[in-house]
Amino acid sequence: MTAAREGLPQGRYGRSADERADRGLRVLGAVLGTVAVAVVGWFGYDYVAGRTLSAEVIKFDVVQGANEVQMHLEVRKDADATGTCTVRALAEDGTEVGRLDARFEETGTGRIDRVVRIRTTREATGAELVGCTAA
Repeated sequence: MTAAREGLPQGRYGRSADERADRGLRVLGAVLGTVAVAVVGWFGYDYVAGRTLSAEVIKFDVVQGANEVQMHLEVRKDADATGTCTVRALAEDGTEVGRLDARFEETGTGRIDRVVRIRTTREATGAELVGCTAA
C-alpha cells in the first residue's frame, strides 16, 4: 500500500496568503509605531523648548482687612525675553475676587523673584497662577 499525501509539498509553491498578510501587517504596525513615537517626541520637544517664560508660585499671603493678596512669584525665562504672568485671587467659595497681569520686562537675567500685590473686591482665601505669555 502506498501512502497518500495530504497537502502540498513544503516550500514548493511559495508562501501562503496568510504568511504574506502577516508580514504586511507587521510592516504596517512598525511604520505606524515609528510615526507615533516621532509625533509624540516632536510635541514634547516643542512644548519644552518653545517655552521662553514660565513661573512658579513660591508662596502667597492674604493681608487681613486690606482686601489684598501678596504673591511671591519666581519667573524663569530666556535672558532677553519679556512677558506677562496672570495671577488671580480666590474667595472661599472659589469665585475670583481679584486678577492681575504682572509684566516682566527685565532683560539680562534668566530668573526673577518678585512679590506682586493683587487687590481684591472682598476677602480672599487663596491665590493661583493662571499662566504666562511671552511678549
